[in-house]
Amino acid sequence: MKRIYLFCDQGMSTSLLASRMQDVANTHLLPIEILAFSNKKIQKIVDEKHPDVILLGPQVKYMFQQVVDKYDKETPVMLIDQDDYGMMDGEKVLKKALLLLKKRKEQGEQEK
Repeated sequence: MKRIYLFCDQGMSTSLLASRMQDVANTHLLPIEILAFSNKKIQKIVDEKHPDVILLGPQVKYMFQQVVDKYDKETPVMLIDQDDYGMMDGEKVLKKALLLLKKRKEQGEQEK
């Protein structure tokens, strides 16, 4: 099962987006767990649950480079597009996250 975890200031508004993304994944029978958390828990969540993709909400855009520097070697990091976030477009965000995961996997295979 793949884990896609969203992080924002409190984890509240991203919970709705995560729920919509999970609904899309479930509809397509994709083995994916999508959850939202406060950015204050990112270290603990990454250490304990080892997500496959880290998504940051637009409201914590200021953290993006710091999160990339710390985690992106092991776990791809993406900033959620502000328009997709505003529309709570779970399908679009899920597609972008899965594309990011696919690209990372292909890069890893090319390096071997």
